Amino acid sequence: MMANLSDSSHVALVTIYEIGKILSSSLDLQKTLRQVVNLVANHLGMQRGMVYVRDDGDSLQVLASVGFSKEEVARARFRVGEGVTGRICQMGMPAVIPDLVQEPLFLNRTGAHRSVEGMTVAYLGVPIKTGRETIGVLSFERFAEDKHGLFEEDLQLLTMVANLIGQTILLNQQVTSDREQLMQERQRLQKELAGKYSIGNVIGQSKRMREVFADVHMAAPGNSTVLLRGESGTGKEVIARAIHFLSSRKDKPFIKVNCAALTESLLESELFGHEKGAFTGAMQERKGRFEQAHGGTLFLDEIGDTSAAFQVKLLRVLQERELERVGGNKTIKVDVRLICATNRNLEEAVNKGEFRSDLYFRINVISISLPALRERRDDIPLLVENFLGKFNKENSARVSITPEAMNVLSNCHWPGNVRELENCVERFATMARSNLIREVDIPCQTNHCLSSTLWKYQAQGTVIPIAPVNVSPASPPPPVELPPQEAAEEMPLTEREQLVQAMEKSGWVQAKAARLLNLTPRQMGYALKKYNIEVKRF
Repeated sequence: MMANLSDSSHVALVTIYEIGKILSSSLDLQKTLRQVVNLVANHLGMQRGMVYVRDDGDSLQVLASVGFSKEEVARARFRVGEGVTGRICQMGMPAVIPDLVQEPLFLNRTGAHRSVEGMTVAYLGVPIKTGRETIGVLSFERFAEDKHGLFEEDLQLLTMVANLIGQTILLNQQVTSDREQLMQERQRLQKELAGKYSIGNVIGQSKRMREVFADVHMAAPGNSTVLLRGESGTGKEVIARAIHFLSSRKDKPFIKVNCAALTESLLESELFGHEKGAFTGAMQERKGRFEQAHGGTLFLDEIGDTSAAFQVKLLRVLQERELERVGGNKTIKVDVRLICATNRNLEEAVNKGEFRSDLYFRINVISISLPALRERRDDIPLLVENFLGKFNKENSARVSITPEAMNVLSNCHWPGNVRELENCVERFATMARSNLIREVDIPCQTNHCLSSTLWKYQAQGTVIPIAPVNVSPASPPPPVELPPQEAAEEMPLTEREQLVQAMEKSGWVQAKAARLLNLTPRQMGYALKKYNIEVKRF
């Protein structure tokens, strides 16, 4: 209908309006440009049209077309300066050819004009620009008899259309570039975060664990001896493996030895090896763990529990990087990175003469302290979900946990750290009566947490934790059990005094005091109310 309008200015206005709507409707450039060339062909009575865009080199490629077959479009390739289309792109000027047959520069790459032999075919081409740069060409062909004498008006309209197309292509390129940059930045940040704030099988997103991960990634590339410090069950062996596999020695052996599990003589044979006949039962020579770890990493766990005599022998190996097997006299060179771990206070052991100071300085090159689980409570839900997922996979089960039960676990003391938490999860997941773990299913809530007896007594000057039990408004808080007093003249604390002491140590924050006494916040509230203890406000 538009093509039959006599008012060419009205047709141009409507055409530009419709094109503007199309170009702003989608970021799919090829789709919108196909709609644009179809619209122009319909409104201006064009038979064929193409949108060429210049690539990174000197080639022009078809981005959209109308009136051409796929085969013809595939053949429509030009270089800048080649043919009529290439010249328009090179010169940045529009061109009109009233009769293509008479134009020597027209190369007829598509072969399409052969199908209309005997008819005059006109060509109109305009450059597509962004600023002063020509980035493509918009061209159309039509039968000259249809609109003879209207080349100038059509050329003006096509120039406006080309300007709109140029702005759209520029916008699309900017959006695409920004999107690619964002994706690259996202991938970079993900890799960086994955590298700095995560390690293989170690689960943790808390601030303390992120600090540990950062230390591990900084320490791993070198060959310096690393001392891992932390309570039992904090994951020292897992961190040691991570250091090994993040180092250049990752393709070499990772050998571990628990120094506390062997006697001095067995430990010496285990680490240094022995010759045949060195002692009763030595039927053949055996390489020690140092030799087995040659080129790789040797992890000595619980090194603080070794004897003074063994520490001397170990010190020589660390200093000279050479050893002799038990019963042998041949010196063996070893290239081993040493990672040690202990849950003891080595500084105190050195002061007491229980640990050699020279060995202490040898192994304490890079020290990484692993936080206790109670110091990274934000990680407890992640660990619980991981342990439940592992349990479900191994037992073909579908056990889950309620938020209330998760809150109980998050507020426990966990002296056995991650190892104790894993055992607790496996225990209540196995013994639960349903697939949903509730608060009453947690052993400590029914006073069945036997491991609590192991940490009942704290270091001098700290409040004594209590095994938690369910407390209701109608029942009194649990009795406070006190440790035997070292000084006979010092009277034991009453229940009220212990509650006050816990509140004072925690700055009168009920939640902290409840954790010190191993009570839930609800139990703490009832206890304070029972003994009429006024909570101080600061």
